[in-house]
Amino acid sequence: MVTTSSTDNLRRHSPLTVTVENLGVLRHAAFEIGDLTMICGNNNTGKTYATYALFGFLAGWKNLLQIKIPPSQIRPLLHDGVARIDVAAHAAKSTEALEIGCRLYTQQLPRVFASKATHFKNSKFKLELQPEKLQHETTNESFERNIGSKKEELFSLRKKKNDVHLVVSLLADNQKTTRSLGMIRDVVADAIKDMVFGSFLPRPFIASAERTGAAIFQKELYFARNRLLEEMSRADKDIDPMRLFVKAYQDYPLPVNINVDFTQRLGVVAKRDSFLSNDHHWVLDDFADIIGGHHVVGNNDTLYFKPFGVRRRLLMVESSSAVRSLLDVGFYLRHVAEPGDLLMIDEPELNLHPENQRRVARLFARLVNLGIRVFVTTHSDYIVKELNTLIMLNQNTPNNRRIAEREGYRPEEFLSPGGVRVYIAEKSRVERGKGKRTIECQTLVRAPIDPSTGIEARSFDETINKMNDIQESIVWGDNE
Repeated sequence: MVTTSSTDNLRRHSPLTVTVENLGVLRHAAFEIGDLTMICGNNNTGKTYATYALFGFLAGWKNLLQIKIPPSQIRPLLHDGVARIDVAAHAAKSTEALEIGCRLYTQQLPRVFASKATHFKNSKFKLELQPEKLQHETTNESFERNIGSKKEELFSLRKKKNDVHLVVSLLADNQKTTRSLGMIRDVVADAIKDMVFGSFLPRPFIASAERTGAAIFQKELYFARNRLLEEMSRADKDIDPMRLFVKAYQDYPLPVNINVDFTQRLGVVAKRDSFLSNDHHWVLDDFADIIGGHHVVGNNDTLYFKPFGVRRRLLMVESSSAVRSLLDVGFYLRHVAEPGDLLMIDEPELNLHPENQRRVARLFARLVNLGIRVFVTTHSDYIVKELNTLIMLNQNTPNNRRIAEREGYRPEEFLSPGGVRVYIAEKSRVERGKGKRTIECQTLVRAPIDPSTGIEARSFDETINKMNDIQESIVWGDNE
């Protein structure tokens, strides 16, 4: 059992920079993760590839980043009952650890995308953090963790604020821990990873574009998994059952597998409460108002939707496509969400009326202001323009206050432009680094954001202007 506490549960949202090369159609692209990050663009321009690549790294960084604890640093724990580990020394090597971890992750991209290794033989994934901030936060933060079982705690890990040393102390006799020297090193290494990188690498939750199907076939997927497990139990003893089980779930990209697994575990997930449920229930009320009711887990983990003003519960197949498309997001908000998370949604506008697309944009802003980062890919001009409005209303002028009051906007929905990052997936000339020539290729171009006028999203504006020109020609006649 592991218990953790911190003096500051809200992770600081320092810039996170990602660079990819030869990833799908993206020849070379770099993008920052802000408090709110949005990628817009046409179909087949690399938006989902960038999203899935980022999610895969954030979902597995603890296994990718290597922190080596020499046995000599642990032995004093066995002899004297106390060991002191210099955390600052490991923080000083953070850049090297990230580089190695990114190289290891690049080799795993075929598994993340459930695709052929040849498709990624020239791919590169790189994530960068600011080393000086890593070292500063590692020293500045306190840390506390106890390790053991339900019956007995074996040892503790403590670091005081503004101290560079992690103090590991025995809480049980030496005989129980001597046999676990390797385990102790692993636990200490994991603790140092959390101290060095945990405040900068957010915990991701993703809702892929395939989430609607997972909601419809949740029961069938549950039974299919149980049948697979039953067949595995009867399989020939020469067959590795875990290999068979893992292979069955490697036919789809990692985010899709994660969505399926999350949907199958909703009965367990629903037993917990998120910080939104405990402290900010009005956010959940707004979400319920968007979908017109509540998601419910019934007997045998069957999913239902209970519409407002209706007595009976509806099965997912009987519910609207909007209810299904927001199922994962609803359960995340009510039962999983924590400050510092990164909520990633591929095409949040799926099956939503334009008015509800606007309301979802306002929901994103509220989450950002409560400490949850949001990352979306979108084709929705309604979402972009509503976020524009929230950025513009953040200018606290008498006129803006009047408009906000008249239209029902609340201060907790306003967005600071400094925390917003918007990228357009398109062809453009890019600088690939010092000593490399500039090339024109498919990339992600950062859109300008003005505090007074909002986001300059060309891909939408060009299409809307073209449609307006056609309609004006129909109404007023073609001057040509």
